[in-house]
Amino acid sequence: MNMIDVNRIRHISIDHGFRGCIQISNNKRPVFTEAFGYSDFPNKIPNTPGTKFETASAGKVFVAVSILQLVENGKLCLHDTLGNILPLDWHQIDTDITVEQLLTHTSGIPDYFDESVINEYEDLWKDLPNYKIRTNSDLLPLFVSKPMMYPRGTKFQYNNTGFVVLAMMIEAVTDQPFDVYLQSKIFDPCKMSSTGYYEKDRLPAKCANSYIFEKESNRFRTNIYSVDAKGTGAGGAYTTVDDMGKFWEALLSDKLLTRKTTLEMLRCHSGNREAGYYGYGIWLEPAGDNGYNPYFQGCDPGVSFISLYNQSENVTITLVSNYGDNVWRLLRNIRECISGK
Repeated sequence: MNMIDVNRIRHISIDHGFRGCIQISNNKRPVFTEAFGYSDFPNKIPNTPGTKFETASAGKVFVAVSILQLVENGKLCLHDTLGNILPLDWHQIDTDITVEQLLTHTSGIPDYFDESVINEYEDLWKDLPNYKIRTNSDLLPLFVSKPMMYPRGTKFQYNNTGFVVLAMMIEAVTDQPFDVYLQSKIFDPCKMSSTGYYEKDRLPAKCANSYIFEKESNRFRTNIYSVDAKGTGAGGAYTTVDDMGKFWEALLSDKLLTRKTTLEMLRCHSGNREAGYYGYGIWLEPAGDNGYNPYFQGCDPGVSFISLYNQSENVTITLVSNYGDNVWRLLRNIRECISGK
């Protein structure tokens, strides 16, 4: 790969008006880490590389790793069914949905946030106050009485409910809250000391507020009434760009899963050219003869996140914004800068 021109990347980020944090690593070594904008806008407290940011749906990858760990340990099987692991009243939902179908977004389970029907995530809380969403089961009223979206196993459609249910399965099998289990099996072993699921009204130090710009009033407001009060299996973890580097290093060096399972996680199991390709809890970018570049991403009101590993160049890029900035467009420009195009 070409030498990374850090000054050019910095100028690209500034030209984009980016607010958040960026880290680029090559051969597991950070070569560019920089923060922009404010973590507390009214008080002009700047973001730093140590700022903890919301990551929205990116947390699905942590749930997937934990599920695969439980499979390796014989506590779960990919073909275990919804009805077998969680014997609840699922109404019209097919109880023969498997763990694997949940992992690959092919289950057909009703999505509590169906983006083809609901435009804005914060619209979910018109009838159910968001401050009541502090566990996975708190989301049940939003989907448990709805019909299947399609017969299980017949198509790929990105689905938030599936990972809420997977987190509930973790809780059922381990008898622990899913975030406590993730802390002990992923965050602590990876030394990700700045990563966790925090309640928005009890945030620890160094957490960024996430901001939504209102055109009508020409001012910012925080997203405290727009997202779950605490993250679930569908997403909502807080982390730093440095912790993301630690996660990639652990995942790709088989410290979290065996080599066989890691390769299976990063293999294409579902998806298509139009909707994107998917492994187990992780997106896959086609990379020619090199197979796929894995990445995970998230978007919520005031939140945008993406972290990608380029296999051929051994480069990891993580971008996170607490203003919902377009990290996908910025990522394209940064990659063009790195490749010299």
